[in-house]
Amino acid sequence: MNQDKKNQVNHKQRSGFKRIDRMHPIRMLLYLSMVGIGVLFFVLVVAFARTGGFPQAQFELPKFFSVSTVILLFSSYTISRVPRLYKQEKLKKLARYLGITLTLGLLFIGAQFIGWNEMSRSGVYFSGKSSGTYLYLISALHILHLAGGIIFLSFMVFKTMYVNSDAVRSLVFIRDPFRRLQLTMLRSYWHFLDFLWLGLYLVLLFMS
Repeated sequence: MNQDKKNQVNHKQRSGFKRIDRMHPIRMLLYLSMVGIGVLFFVLVVAFARTGGFPQAQFELPKFFSVSTVILLFSSYTISRVPRLYKQEKLKKLARYLGITLTLGLLFIGAQFIGWNEMSRSGVYFSGKSSGTYLYLISALHILHLAGGIIFLSFMVFKTMYVNSDAVRSLVFIRDPFRRLQLTMLRSYWHFLDFLWLGLYLVLLFMS
């Protein structure tokens, strides 16, 4: 019995290593970068907590941080439809959902900037107390990482609209496995940033 269990464990380990070996290097790089991003924000949140939390006793988390959270969560739904639409070869609808996700991403950034304005009107500035600096920094770094996704998302929107105007280009686009990889990686990265922000928001809300 013990030997059978060992064989099963060894088989699972070999299967796990095989899956890693078969993984595309770009996908592996994406996963490693997401781990690094997660560690970075964990360190920032811990540093923020060590400063004593919010810079003022009566300070409240900006309302537009809540608005931006709702916007970003909705964008998770729209981006989740993308790989399925690609598989179904519905390029027009695919471009529409990519465009909606892009718009929601830009609205999220706009809502974050308004949230910064709320903080400044409350007397919390980037160059003030260190806790205020960390608060701005956490938001700004998340925007920066999201901007990377928005740039690639913009490329995919225009690319999909371009190929949709021609039957031959559409066929090549649909049959290209690298395009499918790009879209699935975009979805994974976007979901990661969405739920990362949700986690940050809940922690900040708990600390306020």
